[in-house]
Order: sequence, then structure tokens, then C-alpha cells
Amino acid sequence: QVQLVESGGGLVQAGGSLRLSCTASRTIFRGDTLAWYRQAPGKQRELVATVTGGGSTNYAASVKGRFTISKDYAKNMVFLQMNSLKPEDTAVYYCASKADWAPDFGSWGQGTQVTVSS
Repeated sequence: QVQLVESGGGLVQAGGSLRLSCTASRTIFRGDTLAWYRQAPGKQRELVATVTGGGSTNYAASVKGRFTISKDYAKNMVFLQMNSLKPEDTAVYYCASKADWAPDFGSWGQGTQVTVSS
């Protein structure tokens, strides 16, 4: 498994932007799917965005058009650019990784807090 470390969370006003980063402890393989999840207080963890080894992306309906997931193989990093943030985006955001063929994400980061004030 790969160790993942998130960074870039913080406090931002509604309408603002943040860029989350996730650094992997080993090379991100071109056959890996990377994802961002989030969990708000009292709610279940939800999938925010994914990017497959082939570069296909998928987004939750609630963030489509505002968030962008990307990856940098050279730096072993995955990013989540978050624009037009809303108070309902407040959550702990987690980075996750799996092989494209695997059914579940087996590697998780420790999470980074994002708080959006109204």
C-alpha cells in the first residue's frame, strides 16, 4: 500500500478557493485510480472526485463545475482545486488510492480540514 499525506486545508470564506494536495510515498502508477473523499460532521463519507490511470475524471454532482481533480506523476501528487466554495463544502477531505481494477480504495490519507464560512 501507499502512504498518502494531504495538505492545503484551512478556513476560507464562501466564494473563495482552496487547493488541496496529496503526496504519495511511492510512484503513482499509470494504472492507479486516485480520489478525494470528504466527511462532514454527523454525515457519511462521500466521494468527491476520481481520476483513473487513463485520466478519466468523475465528480459528485454537488461539486461538478467547481472542483477539479488532477495528478502529477513526476511529483507523485494528486490535487483538488476547489473554487466557488460553499459552507456545505465544510468537511474533512481525504485522499485515496487503488489500482484501476480493484473494487475498493485500500490506501487513505489522514485527512485535511476544510472550513467554509458564510
